[in-house]
Amino acid sequence: MADTKADVLMKDTEEEVNASVFQDLIHEIESSFSLLGKAASSFDNRYISKVFRDLGPLRRKLANNDKVLPTIITNLYPANHPSREYLLRFVGNVEKSESMDVESENGQAIVPEVELYVHLLAQVYLLDKEKLSELNELSDIVIGLMKSFNRRSLDFIQAKVWFYVCRVKELLGDLYTIRPELLYGLRTATLRHDIETTASIITLLLRNYLLCHDINQASNLVEKVEFPENAGNALVARYYYYLARINAIQLDYSTAHECVIAAIRKAPQTHLAKGFIQSATKLSIVIELLMGDIPALKVFKEHQNFEPYFNVTRAVRLGDLKLFGEVLKKYETNFKNDDNFTLVSRLRQNVIKTGIRIISLSYSKISLKDICIKLHLDSEESTEYIVSKAIRDGVIEATINHQKGYMQSNELLDVYSTKLPQTEFDQRIKFCLSLHNESVKAMRYPNDNDKQNVTKEVEASEEIELLKAIEEGDLDDFMD
Repeated sequence: MADTKADVLMKDTEEEVNASVFQDLIHEIESSFSLLGKAASSFDNRYISKVFRDLGPLRRKLANNDKVLPTIITNLYPANHPSREYLLRFVGNVEKSESMDVESENGQAIVPEVELYVHLLAQVYLLDKEKLSELNELSDIVIGLMKSFNRRSLDFIQAKVWFYVCRVKELLGDLYTIRPELLYGLRTATLRHDIETTASIITLLLRNYLLCHDINQASNLVEKVEFPENAGNALVARYYYYLARINAIQLDYSTAHECVIAAIRKAPQTHLAKGFIQSATKLSIVIELLMGDIPALKVFKEHQNFEPYFNVTRAVRLGDLKLFGEVLKKYETNFKNDDNFTLVSRLRQNVIKTGIRIISLSYSKISLKDICIKLHLDSEESTEYIVSKAIRDGVIEATINHQKGYMQSNELLDVYSTKLPQTEFDQRIKFCLSLHNESVKAMRYPNDNDKQNVTKEVEASEEIELLKAIEEGDLDDFMD
């Protein structure tokens, strides 16, 4: 009997805790509605930013409590509202006993900010529950809903909604059908000077093109569209990352390296951005190798799961073509998952160039047959072609004797007679200039209103001191 009573008490306690959590979630979402209402009335986006700061923890709570979102929808929308029916169909119905009496609110018009935010919560909930077909159907409805609104206070919410619309299309493998809607949304956001939505849609379009390997269309989009300067750092970092990937595929490695470094610097330095920083760092390593540079060892120590890229770097540094082939075959799946397999495959020429450079430093004269054996090349003819190309590109200082079939290295007396110091100095100047420009952009300056307020406060304090001096009879000392 004692055990039965204890079990009953434990069940009652659990029910009370669940009811308390349920009420707290309802209150938290309703407080978000009040903040969105203030944002709509005062045109202040800081209220929306505050709501989004709590969206991550709220998302996890909604995934663990299936009755909260249906209750919110039932309490918010009147019985005859068109949005209520399909939202409840997607997220599930709620019993009448669990809904609260809010007839006074149902009689009022729902603020568009609140309505779109409820749809955003429904999108997040369906994504966490892996109900992709329902989420895809809801996304089509939300796109039509966004077209019916034209309010600047909706900009941040629309940018979030577009992200989840594209996310479900990507998970379903339906990347082509969303492009017309994205292009239409980009045109509308640009005409309305909607900075946040414009930046979000540009990054989503670039990701769509890169996933479909439409590099030319992605390059054309970058040329035709101007990315907003005042966009959030997260969107700017994503945009630079996609620019780096586009330029790397188009063989513009110097521009790609600048973009990927900017993406790593602009990325939020939180645990939530860890995956993005790792992807950008992997791309940076490959681009550095393609440029002929060797990444620092600390890059591999700071990040985990970088063993494939460390082994590739070791193969390139040693100039061992056989080792490079083994690494490429062993970690092929890893490179394909990171979408870097094509770029890593291009490193074969760099491995050969490094091997030729090491041989030219070790031997003043060596036959092409020995080079072919050392580098594991196909034939002497291909070896001669590769060596001649390395000489033309300035990789080595040597000459080829075609008749006798050997390569003779030139004795380099003065390194300043080459273009290497000039190239290094030019790279350092570009780095310093870009660092200066980014530092100036990151600085915060006080508004003119703040300056006026400071001046007024100073003047008021001086008047008070003057009055005190008059009362105390120390006017002469004050004037001095």
